Amino acid sequence: MLVAQMQPYHEAMGRAQQTLSGHGVPSLVTQIADGENGGVMMNEFPRDYPPVWEQIRDAGNQGTVGLTGTEYLEAIAAMGIPETDFPECQAVGQAKIWQRVDPDSSTSEKVEVAIAELKSTDHQFHMDGASWTNDLSWVKGYDNVLEPMNELSVKFHQKYDRLVAEDPSVTQRQDYQEALLYLMLVETSCFRYWGQGTWTDYARELYRRGADLLD
Repeated sequence: MLVAQMQPYHEAMGRAQQTLSGHGVPSLVTQIADGENGGVMMNEFPRDYPPVWEQIRDAGNQGTVGLTGTEYLEAIAAMGIPETDFPECQAVGQAKIWQRVDPDSSTSEKVEVAIAELKSTDHQFHMDGASWTNDLSWVKGYDNVLEPMNELSVKFHQKYDRLVAEDPSVTQRQDYQEALLYLMLVETSCFRYWGQGTWTDYARELYRRGADLLD
């Protein structure tokens, strides 16, 4: 969904009710976004967000309202619809794994074997994830960014997990907070989103600073 253009709102305006457990329930359209890519949230969203709420207000509640995900689930629950009746969803390609492994008796070892078999026999199957346009891998060609991300995460948790378990106040220490900051910065999607070049060099530098702290 496009943030600044308020696409979810316009999509919701054309949605009808759905049937769930014999009840007519409103459709929910939600916004997705993966950060500040392109300055959208900073420059465009503040301009285009308020007018939508003014349109909803001025329309006099013609069937489309704004609400949070929690409010929507609470409304569904108030209708007497249990979570067990909710439709199931899963990642693209995940069904192929469950065709080989019984979900009710699966183990991590069985799942790993099934994934390996699928990768060797099905050229369309992968576990890499995809971009919001669904035509780019988030993994292929980005080892120089993803490996440092993983390495810094491992270093951070190896150093602090036990300490925090023993003394939660460790999270208030400057060294902990600074290391966490570098880890979170390195893990931002923007370093993958914008491709190779100067931007990925920034990611490497943040990794270096974080690793220096943790070492």
